[in-house]
Amino acid sequence: MPNPRLTGLGGGLFCGTLMFLVGCVDELLFGSSLTTYGVLFVPVSALTAFWIRRGDLLTAPVIVPIAFTVGLLPVTDSAGGLGGRLMGLFTALATQAGWLYGGALAAGLIATVRKIRLLRRRPARDRPPT
Repeated sequence: MPNPRLTGLGGGLFCGTLMFLVGCVDELLFGSSLTTYGVLFVPVSALTAFWIRRGDLLTAPVIVPIAFTVGLLPVTDSAGGLGGRLMGLFTALATQAGWLYGGALAAGLIATVRKIRLLRRRPARDRPPT
């Protein structure tokens, strides 16, 4: 598996673009299934949290809910112009909150574990050799 290290902005672009593509594919293949979209969101969130570089770990739990919303744009009901699209977006956010929280929790836990491991390694690395 590749081991890229994304900045906070790069992680946001990666996750947002990938979720938008997932939303488009979901609309084409599954007829805008919000459950399928939510299931695919969790691994994308985890992958984003794994690929964020050490200095930007705190951005991972912030990035993924924004990407979830961006990816919902092609999936939500678009009848009735801008007002209908916004209403569909808000409805989808309300009904799919479990997937949104699950992905954000996964990203937050992964980022927290990575940060703890980083902080535990730092004192050992800073000790003088005996």
